[in-house]
Amino acid sequence: MDTCNRVIEVARHAGVCYGVERALHLAHKTALKADQPVKTLGPLIHNPRVVKDLRLAGVSETSEIPTALEGGTLVIRAHGVRPDTIKIAEDRGIDLVDATCPYVSKVHRAARKLVDEGYQVLVVGEPGHPEVEGILGHAGSHAHVIADVKDLDDLRLSNRIGIVVQTTQTEDLLAAVTAQIIGQVEELKVINTICRATQDRQASALELAKRSDVMIVIGGRNSGNTRRLAELCSSRCEKTYHIEEAHEILPSWVEHATHIGISAGASTPASHIEEVLAYLLELLPSAQCVWERGHGQGRS
Repeated sequence: MDTCNRVIEVARHAGVCYGVERALHLAHKTALKADQPVKTLGPLIHNPRVVKDLRLAGVSETSEIPTALEGGTLVIRAHGVRPDTIKIAEDRGIDLVDATCPYVSKVHRAARKLVDEGYQVLVVGEPGHPEVEGILGHAGSHAHVIADVKDLDDLRLSNRIGIVVQTTQTEDLLAAVTAQIIGQVEELKVINTICRATQDRQASALELAKRSDVMIVIGGRNSGNTRRLAELCSSRCEKTYHIEEAHEILPSWVEHATHIGISAGASTPASHIEEVLAYLLELLPSAQCVWERGHGQGRS
């Protein structure tokens, strides 16, 4: 199967971002100190493997706010929640650890500011996504979620529109929505709240996909930012595969490839990338591996 001059290259920016890293640190730190149950309100991040590992470390998941009688600590997920959720938990006397990504909190503040300034808020993002649901809680009663320019067709817009964006959305979608609205309203204020980590991952994945015969994108199938990475890569590399674990890779995917690109979502730990690299090197033992470690981590 193996031939000379094969390259396996990891995108310059790939894998876990600062907000996810912070949330995981807070959850593990809380579990180590706790003598009562520690729960997250929904999955802490969108990565089933990591959530399973958290469970083994003593951090379980709940879909409802516990009662005061149950005790323990409730960790707010990285995606954030609506402000009324926080208030209910506080009113019940629940110990809270807020692991909301700071960049998501920035969107909350931006949405509230737009409402205070008298704008009708549009949230460019994925309907029903936990992050978007949290943003809506700060965006006023007249807010709408826009996932596609077609969503604007039947909307009755005010003369003053303010836009915020789900942190993991694409610049292309924001630009398309803005272009559609700009001639319809008297005033449009756009606050681009796509986080830098998302922009970096998308740009480097696209650049790598252009040069690759095969692209492998690692991350939870329930992760919106990972799915968007896979969609972007598919636009440049026809043979793009979204996986959660290394053993999902079929040898036939890479059998004839000379350049294999790897990207990973913002909720994918470096260890998951390492597993995929190790598996590919078993299949292609003489391949050259290119990975500039550190660029995809932390505050990138």
